[in-house]
Amino acid sequence: MTADNDAITEPPVASIEQSAAVARFRPGWRWLVPLLAVILIGVWQIAVPATGPTSLLLPQPVAIMQRLLAVIANGTLFSALLNTTAEIVLGGLLGVGVAFVLGYSIAHSRVLDMVLAPYIVAFQALPIVAIAPAFILWLGPGLVSNGILCALIVFFPMLVSTIVGLKAVTVENEALMYTFGADRWQRFRFLELPSALPILFGGLRISATLAVTGAVVAESVTPLNGLGSLLFAARSRYDSALAFVAVLMLAAFALALYGMVRYLELRLIVSRPRRR
Repeated sequence: MTADNDAITEPPVASIEQSAAVARFRPGWRWLVPLLAVILIGVWQIAVPATGPTSLLLPQPVAIMQRLLAVIANGTLFSALLNTTAEIVLGGLLGVGVAFVLGYSIAHSRVLDMVLAPYIVAFQALPIVAIAPAFILWLGPGLVSNGILCALIVFFPMLVSTIVGLKAVTVENEALMYTFGADRWQRFRFLELPSALPILFGGLRISATLAVTGAVVAESVTPLNGLGSLLFAARSRYDSALAFVAVLMLAAFALALYGMVRYLELRLIVSRPRRR
């Protein structure tokens, strides 16, 4: 009877793992994040004088908020956000897509790995600002050239994550798939992709934040009235409040992209029960 009762009352392994995953990500501690922000803003407001040389370089939070409301009211911020979003979406999709396809090919071909790896590393070492004029000369200024410059920054972390993730599949699991007669698509869908997902999402999180940096770098070469252009214009006019508005919006953009990727990662990996 005791063994039967234990068998009945013992929860399944999947339920235990799901409960542990939920407990690990409970939002009870997250109130510390806004509390810390409020404390830092309060110290900033008190420590920085409202006038004088210091305020020209480091304005008070109240001045930054006033400038933020002004650019919202005249539509400048909305236009900048729209243009930056277009650059990030185009560059992010292009960079991640090409990196994944090329990474898959390199992971499955020793010849491609030996031939292309040195060129990819050497190209990544080149400053984007140095090669940007060539792309602008070929493609002309505009969204396409800025998107490609953004994709170049996003490309390398995703490429390395794809190669490492796909090569992490064990030989035993590959042999098992061959034993069952799985074709290339089935091996990719049921073995390679699930095994590589944690590493792929690590690269995707890095690429998501670098996409924002890529948009700013692209606009330093070809202004497109985005947040990067707003930042450089504010610096040229010594409008430090507007510069902080642009920086804070870029940081919020990066956090939003990172949060979206992290949410998708938790849905696909953490909440998925392991198979025993």
